[in-house]
Amino acid sequence: MPATTRSENEGIVKQSQGGRAYTGFVAGVFSGIAKLSVGHPFDTIKVRLQTSTKTQFTGPIDCLMQTIRKEGINGMYKGATPPLIGWMCMDSLMLGSLTLYRRLLNEHVFQPLRAHPGHPSIYLPDADRKRLPPVGHGMAGMLAGWTVSFIAAPVEHVKARLQIQYASDKSKRLYTGPIDCTKKLLRGHGVPGLWHGLSATLLFRTFFFCWWGSYDIITRALQRNTNLSTPAVNFWAGGLSAQIFWITSYPSDVVKQRIMTDPLGPERKYPRWKDAAKSVYREGGWKGYWRGFVPCFLRAFPANAMALVAFEGTMRYLN
Repeated sequence: MPATTRSENEGIVKQSQGGRAYTGFVAGVFSGIAKLSVGHPFDTIKVRLQTSTKTQFTGPIDCLMQTIRKEGINGMYKGATPPLIGWMCMDSLMLGSLTLYRRLLNEHVFQPLRAHPGHPSIYLPDADRKRLPPVGHGMAGMLAGWTVSFIAAPVEHVKARLQIQYASDKSKRLYTGPIDCTKKLLRGHGVPGLWHGLSATLLFRTFFFCWWGSYDIITRALQRNTNLSTPAVNFWAGGLSAQIFWITSYPSDVVKQRIMTDPLGPERKYPRWKDAAKSVYREGGWKGYWRGFVPCFLRAFPANAMALVAFEGTMRYLN
């Protein structure tokens, strides 16, 4: 999810009050395309490393070379359709809910607290006193992360199952594509099967607290200590905060991917989250929770930075 500027959040509020309501959705489409184009190959390598053994891939470079050699460049974009469609919906829901939670927290939690006599905020300038503090941004991000999880869980579930299909011959694959995968999951396991891994997704997106809290802190620091333009501030704050998010959340993502690629029938290996976590530790120790981190970390900055550039550019063009 790309980071958003204060001006963009104000724009979203204005749109909901009668402006061009479609611009956020259209900009989200281009944001999703940019994010997918830059980030999905890294994500494919990440998922394959997270769900494989060391005997299959020795590392990210080996995984990359084997994938291209056996499956071509198209192999890097396996499972790309679900996130492309999903991000269009998720970005819209994420931006809208994030803006709503920020406003509600500021109006009903932090401003009433600051109105109490003797509160330390009385020494702050008026503009700073009315702003949502970084912890508020973190709380809003966490709530927005939980909200979007109900869309993200099935999208990421289908994507993960498509990404671990290693056969170059399509006739030998269990799923021919995202629609076929979705149908088979629903037919075989019902709605709970499609939303398999929802609790793990909710836990993973709890770390959006770190993402949006750090984004606000970095944005303020750059505005205060540099002469960067607003787009440049957002580029760097968005990229750096995304990397902070992945550093804090990555172990939970590894466990989530194990759960989402686990067989759903009687041969299921991980009935609970802690079973998957124990399995990761048994196989690789503490290092197992960081398997595939390098491509993920490398992807975080450019994918989210480019998504933000696309989002901002489209918003400026449409408005």
